[in-house]
This record gives sequence, C-alpha cells and structure tokens, in this order.
Amino acid sequence: MMQKNSNTDSTLVSDYIKGNEAALAVLIKRHQQRLFSFIYSKVHDRDITEDVFQDTFIKVIRTLKKGNYNEEGKFLPWVMRIAHNLVIDHFRKTNRMPSFKNTSEFDIFSVLGDGNLNAEKQIIKDQIHTDVRELINELPEEQKEVLVMRMYKDMSFKEISENTGVSINTALGRMRYALINMRKLIEKHKIILVD
Repeated sequence: MMQKNSNTDSTLVSDYIKGNEAALAVLIKRHQQRLFSFIYSKVHDRDITEDVFQDTFIKVIRTLKKGNYNEEGKFLPWVMRIAHNLVIDHFRKTNRMPSFKNTSEFDIFSVLGDGNLNAEKQIIKDQIHTDVRELINELPEEQKEVLVMRMYKDMSFKEISENTGVSINTALGRMRYALINMRKLIEKHKIILVD
C-alpha cells in the first residue's frame, strides 16, 4: 500500500504530539506487523510478544507525551530499539539470558544468571548474591543508588537520571565507577564469584 508523502512517520509523530490521537493509530497500524514479527523472532511466544508489543507502545506514548522524542525521521528504528530493550528486560527478569554484557569489561552481574541449578550450585549462587550485596553496601551512596536502580530494578539510565535528578552522563559515570570499585573490592576481599 502506497503512503502519501504528507503522511510520513515524522509528520504523524508531530501530529500526535500536537494532540491528534488518530495519528498514533496510523503509526501503530503501519508498523504493527514488522514490529510484532521482530519481537516474536526473539521470544518465540505469542503471549509474551503481545505483552512486549503493548509495553513498547506504552513507552512510545509516554516518551512522545513528555516531549522527549528527538529521532527525527527515524521512528521505526527508535521503536525497534525500545522493543529490543524490553525483550532484554523480559529475558533478564525470567533468567533466560545467561549473561548481559554491555561493555568489553568484566561484568560481575553476568555470573548471576544461570537457569539450571542443582542444590550445590544454588548454595554457591546464593553465596555469590550475598557477597555481591555486601560489596554493593561498601560503595559510596551515589554509586550504590545508580547500581541498584540499574541492576536490580531494571531501570534505564534515562529513568535513573529522572529519579536522581542528575544528567544521564552523570548516572553513566556513577555506574562505571561503581563497577570499577566493585572489581577493586572483589580483589581486596579475595572473593570468588564463580564456582
């Protein structure tokens, strides 16, 4: 189906922000099949796909209503990125993703997600969780706050920034220093985080 040039994604986004609710319906209908297929290809479950699809558009609506959308002319890639992040969140919450590496540096949280545990491994895993929690408590308050929001509450850096009243770069910096300090504490206490 050919779309008229006056109905580009960016025009529809702009119309929706100005209060035209119908513009969002056109956007959703236009990208529904592609986005649904993309999510389904990752989760292989219709119900979860429906949930992630709906959560994606809830997040899209919230972002547009707040006036925080600035991906001029790149609506679909932006929506796909939101969906992708929600799929990752889903896997992290259900422990189906063995590790989450967002940098090339060692990520101590990657050792926490193992789905098939026998009793011995469960005891070791519980001890690792206890050790990590104790290490987190030794961090400076600002670093601890950001780390807990990111790793345990699954908050984005944008959400952390809004909740703490600091810029996204400051939140990222605090997270980076928290991880650096965690590594130093692991060495200092000679803690072993793998079985």
